[in-house]
Amino acid sequence: MDSTGVTEQPTSFERPQAGADPVDGRGAMLRSPASPATSRAAGLPAQSRTGETPAGNPAASSGAEHAQPAATDPGTHRPRPAAADHIPAQPSDQDPPGNGPGPAGQERRTGQGVLTPGRPTPMRRDGDRLRFVGAATRRIARGIDLDEIVMGLCRATVPTFSDAILVYLRDPLPVGDERPTGPMVLRLRRTDRIPEERDTESGFLSALAAEASESALTELTVELSEVRPGGALAEVLRGVRPVFADAPAARAALPELLGPDADAVIPCGQRAILAPLRGRRRVIGAAVFLRRPERLAFEADDLLVAAQLATHSALGIDKAVLYGREAYIADELQRTMLPETLPQPTGVRLASRYLPAAETARVGGDWYDAIPLPGSRVALVVGDVMGHSMTSAAIMGQLRTTAQTLAGLDLPPQEVLHHLDEQAQRLGTDRMATCLYAVYDPVSHRITVANAGHPPPVLLHLGGRAEVLRVPAGAPIGVGGVDFEAVELDAPAGGTLLLYTDGLVESRLRDVWTGIEQLREKLAATAQLTGPDHPPPLEALCDEVLDMLGPGDRDDDIALLAARFDGIAPSDVAYWYLDPEEMAPGKARRLARRALARWGLEELTDSVELLVSEVVTNAVRYASRPITLRLLRTDVLRCEVGDDVPQLPRLRQARATDEGGRGLYLVNRLARRWGATRLSTGKVVWFELNGT
Repeated sequence: MDSTGVTEQPTSFERPQAGADPVDGRGAMLRSPASPATSRAAGLPAQSRTGETPAGNPAASSGAEHAQPAATDPGTHRPRPAAADHIPAQPSDQDPPGNGPGPAGQERRTGQGVLTPGRPTPMRRDGDRLRFVGAATRRIARGIDLDEIVMGLCRATVPTFSDAILVYLRDPLPVGDERPTGPMVLRLRRTDRIPEERDTESGFLSALAAEASESALTELTVELSEVRPGGALAEVLRGVRPVFADAPAARAALPELLGPDADAVIPCGQRAILAPLRGRRRVIGAAVFLRRPERLAFEADDLLVAAQLATHSALGIDKAVLYGREAYIADELQRTMLPETLPQPTGVRLASRYLPAAETARVGGDWYDAIPLPGSRVALVVGDVMGHSMTSAAIMGQLRTTAQTLAGLDLPPQEVLHHLDEQAQRLGTDRMATCLYAVYDPVSHRITVANAGHPPPVLLHLGGRAEVLRVPAGAPIGVGGVDFEAVELDAPAGGTLLLYTDGLVESRLRDVWTGIEQLREKLAATAQLTGPDHPPPLEALCDEVLDMLGPGDRDDDIALLAARFDGIAPSDVAYWYLDPEEMAPGKARRLARRALARWGLEELTDSVELLVSEVVTNAVRYASRPITLRLLRTDVLRCEVGDDVPQLPRLRQARATDEGGRGLYLVNRLARRWGATRLSTGKVVWFELNGT
């Protein structure tokens, strides 16, 4: 247990009671040869008195100079607390006989000081209660989430203030201004108590004999309690103030809260307090503080202590619920804006990972995307919005949507970043992000990359060599007034391109360039495991990369996108230019027939000739420049027809009297997939057929 916790030095706010033995700082009973008849009695540590320190033992009175005289009742030595969170000992003003170092006052040493047998001495000063409340509230305030706050309340009060505690919270807990629907239901959230080794004839410990955990106490209470409108429990909770269990209102409310076995749980007299837990707007639960029958009953001032504990706990729970809901919404917003699945473009294989930040850090704005482009190309995007909040996640969603729209226009990478920069400035003056945009062409085996302040990508070659690509860093998106530069690089078949956000390579323990070098070494070491002729599996490679993260590397979320370049062999590509004339459809049919015969796909000849003829005929009707025709053979047969007309064709149902309008209808019926994409120079209409 934390050495600064309030449970280290239990304190009694009670009047003296004869026949009690002292206990150590953790509530364990101390037995004395001087009192064999009461050797199994339990109590709380008593306080020292002026003048009772034995000769030769100055440590026992080391804290007397900071205390004020208390009552004249006899007591025992109490060790001085070792931390500021503990309540200092309070000496009394006279010595009882027989407390010297002789046999009648024999001392017992513990790890925390010197204790002598005797009876508990009351701590009745308001300053002592204030110090306890201050230490307890500090412990409660250390909690971040709901469970930590509830545990802090239990550990701060047991055994210092009470011998057991039960904490009930609303189920479900309302969030902020949310108005609960339906009846109020309280669920037992946590119990805590002092372990007891003996039977007791009355009170809540009678059913807990030889039980060292709070499980038996839990079994005696109900888990769910419905608060009936107008009932006794509802009235006590509405009153907000803590009440003793023997009060008329509490006697009727406790069986409703604890169940039919409430009498077995609640000790007699003023040894139980029912304290409502009220947040900023409504009651969110209740706490029950219990004391053993052997221990002195609660006093009136203890109601004020219970009220302070309940208030601080309820406000902390309110904040924890609000924080948890905000973190949940931000995380869900972040995840829903990321792609659910990655596309499967021709000539490249993709894998991705998204790793949220540690629970103590707020959600960020990292994203990744893979967007198919005309000509079997694919755009690879990774970005990071600066900041950690729901606002960052929302801005990330807007920038990702903008990037998808710009990619659909088939703009060059530097132009895409330029428009993203303008969009970020429209969103606000402080909306900044980093982004890397790359376009991979599997036919030419080239990749074009533009960077806006993002960490550079790493390329893992087939032989196992890993290199950091030299890409101009550029300024982040949102700065404004800067130009972005694109570079074209080789993308060899079998190579793997890794795009990532700075959360992977930067932390409090290392700078970004050290992290990039470690990433490069990690990729090279992983590639050595599969040999120079076989690249590592893509999914396993992503997992290995994330394994390089250390305990201090989770301050930021991480987006990771890996692309394995397979490419398309030149022998699987056929490309022609056709003049926009009447003979173009017939020439397109002949060229397609020869290519299919060369690839051994004669069974597709009829379908391909029909569909190529229809698409080329439509292009010839409106085009003014040469038409492009390209066939790609991969796992499917893909045909692409490009022209300089930006208007996209639309599928429509031709009437019986129409002479045209049936070309796309045939394409839609016979092709596996088809589509049309607008380019900066016109458009491309494509369709796919299943190959053999």
